Amino acid sequence: MVTQSLSRSAVQAPATADWLSLYRRTLWVSDAIVVIAVMFATQYAWFTLTGEPVSRPVDSIEPITYTWLSMALITGWLVALSISGSRSARTVGIGTLEYRKVISSTVYLFAALAIVSYLLSAPISRGYLLLAFPLGTALLLANRALWRRRLWSARRAGQAMSRVLVIGDDGESARIISELERTPEAGYHVVGIAGPGRRADFTSAGLDVPFLGPVRDVDRMLERTGADTVIVASDAALGVEQVRKISWQLEAGRQHLIMVPSLTDIGGPRMHTRPVAGLPLMHVETPRYSGRQRVVKRTFDILGSAALLLVLAPLFAVLALLVKASGPGDVFYRQERIGKEGVPFGMIKFRSMIPDADAQLAGLLAGQGTEGTPLFKVENDPRITPIGRILRKYSLDEFPQLINVLKGDMSLVGPRPQRRAEVEYYDSAAERRLIVKPGMSGLWQVSGRSALGWDEALRLDLYYVENWTLLGDISILFRTFKAVVAPGETAH
Repeated sequence: MVTQSLSRSAVQAPATADWLSLYRRTLWVSDAIVVIAVMFATQYAWFTLTGEPVSRPVDSIEPITYTWLSMALITGWLVALSISGSRSARTVGIGTLEYRKVISSTVYLFAALAIVSYLLSAPISRGYLLLAFPLGTALLLANRALWRRRLWSARRAGQAMSRVLVIGDDGESARIISELERTPEAGYHVVGIAGPGRRADFTSAGLDVPFLGPVRDVDRMLERTGADTVIVASDAALGVEQVRKISWQLEAGRQHLIMVPSLTDIGGPRMHTRPVAGLPLMHVETPRYSGRQRVVKRTFDILGSAALLLVLAPLFAVLALLVKASGPGDVFYRQERIGKEGVPFGMIKFRSMIPDADAQLAGLLAGQGTEGTPLFKVENDPRITPIGRILRKYSLDEFPQLINVLKGDMSLVGPRPQRRAEVEYYDSAAERRLIVKPGMSGLWQVSGRSALGWDEALRLDLYYVENWTLLGDISILFRTFKAVVAPGETAH
């Protein structure tokens, strides 16, 4: 009943300035419900299982029972989630930072408990802690994911959005607006554009957003549009003093100023701001993979691919029989692809095409006029078998690549491997795709699949390559699972 009430209030609230505070309160209440349920359920389940009193005293601290300890952990957990900023305006709604803060808050809380337990020589039941820690973390993450989905649904319907005034030139404003409109989940709705100078012919490259004139009186523009956020593009040709005056005109706590740097597609882990003599210097780290990162990614690949091969073995057998019954040809299709640092390898798939499919590729690409591009996609491909069309729609033909991952040719997540003929069209930017192992799934696969062109797919792949994190891989895998279960119209 409480959950249903929270759902209605958090999702159906109008797009007003207080939507964020309402959403944060909703997160606080739902976090509290999860933490309370986890701690007391863990206490009851563990001590019932071991045959001990549910509220027995903690060893060496006779007056304190496990009920009091559970209450202390509940309080500490909620305080840690608040202090870490896991519900702050810059954290909730999109990206992995919210999840990282939830995980770090939980880790720090239980680490602090372990230290206190050691210093006081008060051993706490290991089973009680080992059950509460992973269960609480998993349920908190699931709770945040569910509320995020509800928030995204509301934003796609035009609710819970920040109203944005964009300041910039034609091209940069168009880029910002198109990106924000393509990702409504970010929560920004552009209601007006302002530009430097007096150009009456200012346009937004065909985007239906009103132009408010040159930047003079931001207060008047905010009042006219009802905007609560000002986004200043890097090429807006505004002086330092003008940007400072804009920030002074904004109402603290209600209106916000966002600067868009000229360095695009660089993730937060690589960017650090360091104030020096009053100058906010932005440090951008060169993308590189340390030995520790490589070990972590490879370990994740081995464990993940081995577990999936074991779990999916029965499905493999069924798919193999279906492919065999679909017509002449081998069950598995092996094709040379280019891997890390340009090294070729044999990629394995379930066969989804007729036996002489490769011989027909050049003619089909020439027929549709795409033979000179580094993305060999054939529209309405006649080579695909009926069973193959189903396998491709649900990405079932890709499953044997788990063997490639286990062998070390591929990774679970990374840029998709391409043919040698496609790689020959690479420019210097595209070659950066090859500094990591290719993946079974990648950022562009879960961001549009076949609907994306080469330029957009390359941009997403380069973003992944230059901003890799393990949590990012896990997020992509979850999105991949969703894309496989509900592939939509862009999968073929």
